[in-house]
Order: sequence, then C-alpha cells, then structure tokens
Amino acid sequence: MFYREAGDFKTSYTDDNQTFPIKFDRYRYYFVLFAAFCVIPFIINDYWVNAVFMPFLIYAIAAIGLNILVGYCGQVSLGTGGFMAVGAYAVYKLMTAFPEVNIFFHVLLAGGVTAIVGVLFGLPSLRIKGFYLAVATLAAQFFLVWLFNKVPWFYNYSASGQISSPERTVFGIAVTGANTSAWASYLFCLVFVTISAIIARNLTRGSVGRKWMAIRDMDIAAEIIGVDPLRSKLSAFAVSSFFIGVSGALFFAVYLGAVEVGEAFGINKSFLVLFMIIIGGLGSIFGAFAGAAFLVLLPVLLKNVLVGTLGWPTDMAAHLEFIIVGALIIIFLIAEPHGLAQLWRVAKEKLRLWPFPH
Repeated sequence: MFYREAGDFKTSYTDDNQTFPIKFDRYRYYFVLFAAFCVIPFIINDYWVNAVFMPFLIYAIAAIGLNILVGYCGQVSLGTGGFMAVGAYAVYKLMTAFPEVNIFFHVLLAGGVTAIVGVLFGLPSLRIKGFYLAVATLAAQFFLVWLFNKVPWFYNYSASGQISSPERTVFGIAVTGANTSAWASYLFCLVFVTISAIIARNLTRGSVGRKWMAIRDMDIAAEIIGVDPLRSKLSAFAVSSFFIGVSGALFFAVYLGAVEVGEAFGINKSFLVLFMIIIGGLGSIFGAFAGAAFLVLLPVLLKNVLVGTLGWPTDMAAHLEFIIVGALIIIFLIAEPHGLAQLWRVAKEKLRLWPFPH
C-alpha cells in the first residue's frame, strides 16, 4: 500500500512536528485545496452553492470556533446563535457606516467585535463551570437576540426590523447583494474557511492549545503547574467568538442577504452547531468539518431521496431528520465520544498497518 510511514524520513524537528508528517496526508491536503479553489468554482451551479457548499463552509467556521471552546478548552457554551448574531449585526453596521471599506475587512472587524462580546460573557467561566456555565451562555443567547430585536439602532431604525446586506465587491466582483455570482460567493467564503482552519490548527498545536487542553482536563492541576486560568479561558472565549462572529457575518452578508435575528440566530442555531461538533468529534479541527458536512448533507439527502424520489411528505422527512440526528448523538456519546474524527483516525491506522493485524 502507498499509505505508509516507512521510508518517510525526517531530518529536523520542524519536519517531524509539521501538521501532516506523512507525505500522503500532505498531498491529499494539497489536492483538496486545489480542487476547492481551481475545480469546483467552474462546475458548481446556484443550487449546489446555496444548498450544500455555502452552508457547509459557513457552519464549518462556526464549528471550528465552538470546538475550540468546548472541545479544546472544556467550556460548555450554548450561545453560538447569539454570537453569530453579533457578527451579523456588526458587519451590517460596518457595511452601512463605512461603504468605502472592503467587505473582507468588515468581516474581520465583525469577528473582532464578537470576540470582545465573547470575552465579556466568558467572565463567568472564571467562577462557574459545567452545567452552570452552559446556563450562563444560554442566557447570553437570549439576551443578545432580545437586544438586537428591541434596540432600533442595530437595524438602522427599519420599520420591519429586518436587516439587508448591501452590494459589495472584491476586485470588482460582487460577493454580496442580488447580483452575486455563485462561484464568487463560494470562493469568498472558502478563503475565510481556509484561513480559519490554518489558524485554528496552529493555535491548538502550540502552547496556547496545550494550555486550553490542560484547563479542559483538570483546571486545578493546570493552575498548579503554572497555567493562568484567567488568560487561558478568556483567550479561548475570544478566539472561539471571533470565528463564530466571522461565520455569522458571512451567514448574513453572503449567504442569506437579509435576516431577522429571532428566526436566523435563535436557540436552534446554537444547538445545531453544538450537534456538529458532537457528531464530528470534540477536540478536532477535522471533526468540525466532518460534523458540518454531515448535518448539512443529511437534510439535502433526505429531501432528494424521501421527498423527491419516494414521494414522502416534507414534514415527515424533517421529523426523520430529527430522529436520525438525535439517535446519532446518543450513539456517539456512548460508543464513540470523539465522533467521526476518531473513526477516521482509526481507519487511517488500520490502513497503515494493513494487511497485518492491529
């Protein structure tokens, strides 16, 4: 077999500690990037972008952010939808207040605003944890949604209370608004996903990530050996909220174009992203992608097979989706707590040793 570590020699610590130490993994990673940037934009249509690729890319960023907080740092959060709303309304205010600034920087600044809000709501983590922290972040979810609904300044005093994304361009190509091409919005989101994944991967493999995992495994022991719980927990909230804010900004500005906060960023959004990292795998960047892909593709598959092919009622297919997701969460929590990412790791280990027994 070609998937082997034998003969793949390392001559420096840098080579030995790289993200993909096996050449085959690196080549596969480069191939995926090449296909994503140079092949898919030329073959996709509006349906594939709106039904599959755009939701997958945006939810993958949100899942990466939540996985940093829950999977790597062990701080339970149920406020993902509220923090996505912060990113959406921040980018809306920035786009309307500074129309001459490039949308790329607006999205980054929206992530920065969300990081500040995330740190403020992360302060209770210094005193409480577990179920009580989950309740605190759940309160943040409801408070943020209420705030954006009740303060007219956030939606520029619109009579309907709805915010709409104005048209913005990158290199003269529209990425928001009614005249956006499918491939342009796809590439715009793909750039953010790639950058987010690289940053998150390097953070979790470095000293910052080790401090997060030390807090997750045993916070008292981590503090004894010199890890600052204040800095570690708040940094996890900040980084996590930044990614979630970026995903919220893209979800509003590029994907939906117009939102009402109660419908687009309600508590269901928080649970959806949480289910993604549970099914995909806690404490794994790949798990964030796997969980996002699974929960984005599952409704599309059920709708096309059950409704389109077999003629089932739409509501029955939707109920079946809830049953499948709920059953999978229970199965993964009992049988494989590390989710699809662990199954992928086990499969690769078996492939490396095949045909010899493990």
